[in-house]
Amino acid sequence: MSINEIQDEIIAEFSDFDDWMDRYQQYKTEQNLIDGCQSRVWLQADLIDGMVHFRAESDALIVKGIVALLVRVLSDHTPQEILDADLYFIERIGLREHLSPTRSNGLGAMLKQMKMYALAYKVKGQNA
Repeated sequence: MSINEIQDEIIAEFSDFDDWMDRYQQYKTEQNLIDGCQSRVWLQADLIDGMVHFRAESDALIVKGIVALLVRVLSDHTPQEILDADLYFIERIGLREHLSPTRSNGLGAMLKQMKMYALAYKVKGQNA
């Protein structure tokens, strides 16, 4: 499935909910429920058969949901696909407008780190 197909799938899923909290609750699962009050994110990227596979963890529920969406969209694609991706789903589901400035900055930092991993794997592949 392409990055854009995954984004369109997420947009369709979120469009079923009128209220932002309903949208948020859709992604609030026991698996994502963790204790903690400081927001930290751990991101792991591995190159497997030419595809970047991401794994992420956060100790904050909302941040964990945000990074889970990013991992869902970007994981298991080539470095170049990740670098070229236009992540339009963030605006279309209303995510950015519902984030505090701090969380919005965090979203930008997560995206930047994911693209940096993709760039590093792309360069490594070119030099191999």
